[in-house]
Amino acid sequence: MTIQDRSPEQQIAGKPTSAARTTLSHIMTGSDTNLLGTVHGGVIMKLVDDVAGAVAGRHSGGPAVTASMDEMAFLEPVRVGDLVHVKAQVNWTGRSSMEVGVRVLAERWNESTPAVQVGSAYLVFAAVDENGKPRTVPPVLPETEKDRRRYQEAQIRRTHRLARRRAIKELRDARAAEGIED
Repeated sequence: MTIQDRSPEQQIAGKPTSAARTTLSHIMTGSDTNLLGTVHGGVIMKLVDDVAGAVAGRHSGGPAVTASMDEMAFLEPVRVGDLVHVKAQVNWTGRSSMEVGVRVLAERWNESTPAVQVGSAYLVFAAVDENGKPRTVPPVLPETEKDRRRYQEAQIRRTHRLARRRAIKELRDARAAEGIED
C-alpha cells in the first residue's frame, strides 16, 4: 500500500527506512547454551523478537505486538563468547502491520575477525493502541536499492502468508462441512 492508496484519515507522513533501524548486541554466556554446548536457538529468537519489537515500536510511534515470525533461519552455530549483533529494520508497512527484517551476526568477542551472518528472520508486527486495538502506522519509505528490494520481497511474503492462511481456512471449512473433526 502506498501513501496514495490510503484514505484521507489514514494519510500520515511516511518514515524512511533508516528512522527505526536498530542493532542490539549481546555477549553469549554459558547460561545461553543448549545440550550441544552452542547457544540455544530460543535465546537467539528472543533477541530477534526484542530488536524487531523495538524497531516496530519506533517506526509506528507506539506499542506494537508480534503477529508472526516467518522464515527464522539458523545459518551457523553461535558459541559461548560470541558477540552477537541483531540488526533490524522495517521492510514493509500495511495499514496497521509492519514486516521487520532481522539479520543476526556473530563475532568472537576477543578477536578482530569480521562478524559472520549466523541467522535471519522476518517478523510481522501489529501496531496497537492503549486498548489493544489496531492503529494506523506510517508508510515506510525505502531509501536505497537494497531497501526497495526488501520492500518488494516483503510484499511477496505477505501475499504468500495471506494465501496460506486462506488455503488452510478453506481446508478446515471443507472438513467441517464433511463432518470431519480435527
